[in-house]
Amino acid sequence: MARKYLPGTQIEIVRDVERGTITHALFDFDGTVSLLREGWPGIMGPVMVEMICGDTEPTPEIETEVARVIDETTGIQTILQMEILVRMVREHGLVPEDRMLDARGYKEIYNDRLMVPVNERIAKLEAGELTLEQATVRGALEFVKMLHDRGITLYIFSGTDRDDVRNEAAKVGAAPFFDEIWGAVGNIEEYSKQRVLRELIAEHDLHGSEVLTIGDGPVEIREGRNVGCVTVGVATDEKAGHGWNEEKRERLLRAGADILIPDFGEGEKLAQYLLGEEADR
Repeated sequence: MARKYLPGTQIEIVRDVERGTITHALFDFDGTVSLLREGWPGIMGPVMVEMICGDTEPTPEIETEVARVIDETTGIQTILQMEILVRMVREHGLVPEDRMLDARGYKEIYNDRLMVPVNERIAKLEAGELTLEQATVRGALEFVKMLHDRGITLYIFSGTDRDDVRNEAAKVGAAPFFDEIWGAVGNIEEYSKQRVLRELIAEHDLHGSEVLTIGDGPVEIREGRNVGCVTVGVATDEKAGHGWNEEKRERLLRAGADILIPDFGEGEKLAQYLLGEEADR
């Protein structure tokens, strides 16, 4: 099917939405605003394969299965991904029972490996060897500021641990624009993107098109769609920090994104479109 773009832009309009009514917006963080965790699937994938296979040589089938799981669960809490890993380890039966870990054990291994490049990037950022522009998706900070300056109440809801996402949001200069930054906590029942979204809507008596959900994972897009929010999928090539990642685009399209963007390089036009401002010109 032919793609439909906002004229003169790369802002892809998948379906028309009610515009000009947005008062609250929820952003995913990693891959949507921040690039500090760029490459995380390339760390999680080998960890999962290693935990499933143990001393057995990995098969292409297992590697494909792991890639599919990561693809489908992007955006949920890491601990939930590790619970899936526990199930996969048991189902494949390649690792002796006494060497199997629980979800928290697998998460600790994954986090230890992931935080090596993350901490390196933070150190470079603090030393001035990495700029804020290099550490964030193109135009993301400017877009967040645009919405904030227009009076939209902003939140982050991330699958990353809360303390980490708050720290990293501060490091990349995003934190001041958000009223609240939510992330995973020890208790799975206590936090999920679905719960945050539904409680926010109830607390502020909001209705679908008054809420915008923005992210690069299918979870926040699906949850937003389920309650009638306006959804924007961010399909960025994270290695470059801008431009289309076609695999992400397809994933977000399947999840039900109303609008798709390669990055926030055309943030002003996107803000005008979402807030119905172009009609006032």
